[in-house]
Amino acid sequence: MKDINNQKGLNSIWTDSLAHNLHPDGNALVDHLRTVHQEHTGFTEACASSCRDEAGRNSYEWLAELVPDNEGLRVLDLACGSGPLLKILFDRNKNLNLKGIDMCPEELALAKTRLINSGVNLIESKAQNLTAINDNSIDIVLCHWALTLMDPIAPVLDEVRRVLTSEGRFAALVDGPMNAAPGYTEVHDLIYSYVQEEIPSYGEIDLGDPRIRGSESLSNLAHKAFPEANVTIETNVVSMEGPVTQVAEIAAGFFYAAFVLKPEKRKLMITSLSNILAISKQSTDAERQGRFSMPISRLLVVPDIK
Repeated sequence: MKDINNQKGLNSIWTDSLAHNLHPDGNALVDHLRTVHQEHTGFTEACASSCRDEAGRNSYEWLAELVPDNEGLRVLDLACGSGPLLKILFDRNKNLNLKGIDMCPEELALAKTRLINSGVNLIESKAQNLTAINDNSIDIVLCHWALTLMDPIAPVLDEVRRVLTSEGRFAALVDGPMNAAPGYTEVHDLIYSYVQEEIPSYGEIDLGDPRIRGSESLSNLAHKAFPEANVTIETNVVSMEGPVTQVAEIAAGFFYAAFVLKPEKRKLMITSLSNILAISKQSTDAERQGRFSMPISRLLVVPDIK
């Protein structure tokens, strides 16, 4: 993974459009996401693996719990990134039939390295067009923290429904309600305040479809795509503690907005973030400890088999 602490301010068609008060389209979104993941390959894994819930699980492990250990079960990891979820599943049960899809070749290269000799099939593709996957050929589709970024979302859900068997399940890890985790709203608002000093409209138009970020609207989308299924959404909180500057850097890495900041502005933001995340009162950042908590939700769509 490239060092996310020494990044340049990120420029893309998306950010240029916002800077000129234009509404970026779906192609601009794809360009922006690819730019982030090309320049900071593996950052999602680095951040998500650092935070754990009260049971000691990170978000990948919480999502992986929904996959039974049935031999030969066909599992698709949609937007698999650098492959941490696939690695968890493979290490737990080497008799699973695993596939991973992602639109970023740099992320897939990392996944290929960690999954060498595993037999996992890795495919470069956008989630809206899963032509490499046959109809009714997958038992479980998983998506870790990527559904939030997909727009348009309806074709994604249509493709998931197409590739699933009649008894297949869909599960996704998404953002949870901001007020579910103590201090999270303050962290979010601080980071966005720094970004909006450079791009005022950032946040008014955010990445992906905003309906994914609300439990009720997400449930409605899932019910529309899977009208005969049972839809549940569970909320959880994952947290991390450590040296406060390190915690602030990792916390900032959860926010795509933070990548937009130029180095000088980012340094100021990290200092401010360290102050609100600090849980001890030592005189230096090297001595101070920090804590960051983040809300997550787990969507599960199960067919109503009568």
